[in-house]
Amino acid sequence: MTDAAIIANVPATASLRVDHDLIAEMVDPGARVLDVGCGDGELLKLLADRKGVDGRGVEIERNKVNACVAHGLSVIQGDADSDLANYPDQAFDYAILSLTIQATRHPKTVLENLLRIGRRAIVSFPNFGHWQIRTALLFGGRMPMTPNLPDSWHLSPNAHLCTIRDFADLCDLVNADVEQAVAFNMSGRRLPIKWSLSTQNLLGEKAVFLLKTR
Repeated sequence: MTDAAIIANVPATASLRVDHDLIAEMVDPGARVLDVGCGDGELLKLLADRKGVDGRGVEIERNKVNACVAHGLSVIQGDADSDLANYPDQAFDYAILSLTIQATRHPKTVLENLLRIGRRAIVSFPNFGHWQIRTALLFGGRMPMTPNLPDSWHLSPNAHLCTIRDFADLCDLVNADVEQAVAFNMSGRRLPIKWSLSTQNLLGEKAVFLLKTR
């Protein structure tokens, strides 16, 4: 991993999802933002309120799209695996994928499209290398269920779970520089992701990476 910036180990705002709070810090005021897999639009609304962004969203579930539109958000129905190819290069300042990449069929292609569409890409994901998951697999012998991975294996939308180390390897594979990278522990405190990744890969429940094409 190259050029990972260290972010101070301070608590995130308690009332917000911790990765959303950090993503809002990463985005410049007034930026053009595409939120892929935007869900109920919580992050888009946060970015609009806090940073005054020109935000657009893509969401695969029609009921969530309708809810976003009802709240005045510019969101269309779409699939990250098939529809990102239709967006032009550098159309946005930031292309964001929040806790969604593990549910895509082709994570490498999706990440490449994010880096092509946005001048920067921001990706957050649950860390399958967290110590609770390792312990559940070792002693329970079953696929674990956690607050970040709440569904049973046969109901889960997650097709490609990864660890922080795995995602760092994928960044190298697609020639992406890591400008900032942070993991969050169980209490929501930030763990700066350093060169070795070992501590963060063990203690981090989820992580956020700010990326730029080399």
